[in-house]
Amino acid sequence: MFAVVGLFPIAYTAVISFMDWDLVRNSGEFIGFDQYIWILSQPHFWTALRNTFSIFLLSSVPQLILAIFVAAVLDRNIRAKTFWRMSVLVPFVVAPVAVGLIFNAMFADQSGLINSWLQTIGIPAIPWHKDPFWSHVAIATMVNYRWMGYNALILLAAMQAVNRDFYEAATVDGAGPIRQFFSITMPSLKPTLIFVIITSTIGGLQIFDEPRVFDQFGRGGAAQQWLTITLYLYDIGWGQWNFGRAAAMAWILFIIILGIGLINLLITRSLVRDEGLRGGISKAQQKKSAREAKKKVKEAQR
Repeated sequence: MFAVVGLFPIAYTAVISFMDWDLVRNSGEFIGFDQYIWILSQPHFWTALRNTFSIFLLSSVPQLILAIFVAAVLDRNIRAKTFWRMSVLVPFVVAPVAVGLIFNAMFADQSGLINSWLQTIGIPAIPWHKDPFWSHVAIATMVNYRWMGYNALILLAAMQAVNRDFYEAATVDGAGPIRQFFSITMPSLKPTLIFVIITSTIGGLQIFDEPRVFDQFGRGGAAQQWLTITLYLYDIGWGQWNFGRAAAMAWILFIIILGIGLINLLITRSLVRDEGLRGGISKAQQKKSAREAKKKVKEAQR
């Protein structure tokens, strides 16, 4: 199944990227790396690459921080915890187009809800659709709204798998909630954090829905303020009907995502180790403290 729906399209796209493809005849003429050279020589490509990384950083970093915080709150013994755990997943269920239309109205330059609030407290209106940075902030807000709860539930599942004896032992040793979080919870989340960071990287660099519906034309702005690589790829393929160049663009994006994913993997492994973060306690110490805590609890019961 993977060979049919996964490997074959990837390999076929690679073949097309080296051709001047004719969609009508379903055939092409081999031209080598000309399509890649054309893509890399276009100013729009570098604009799209810059915009993609800007939106990716503005969405992925806050999204991960918020997801960890929300997961930590939901992991506590709070009232109606099932309701809150289900509620954080609601934005993920909403259709991306609906989210885009709602946020597009909220971030409207003239009559948007956000600018109305800002003007009420004396802050000038922000040109959300004209200024590149603020357009990236608006689109990143949409991404965070949709995906924060999804990642929070994944991290929550990993938090609940941590042995509660570690927390009891840490409490007996005098460690507070913050020390327990950074010494026990975070080191235990290493495999899940790697997964969430890599999937967020893949999704962030392939962002399409949010910038596509941020205006009524879906071309990345009048001056390409929020043109992303996938938007540019879509325009080349279905706007200019040049599937050879679109395939080359797809493979360039694939190589970029692969490189960034490997870098994220190496950085995450170096920052979050099995033995814990800096200043943390090792697993052996955790187990020893857990055994001591159990002994103290039994003595107290006697």
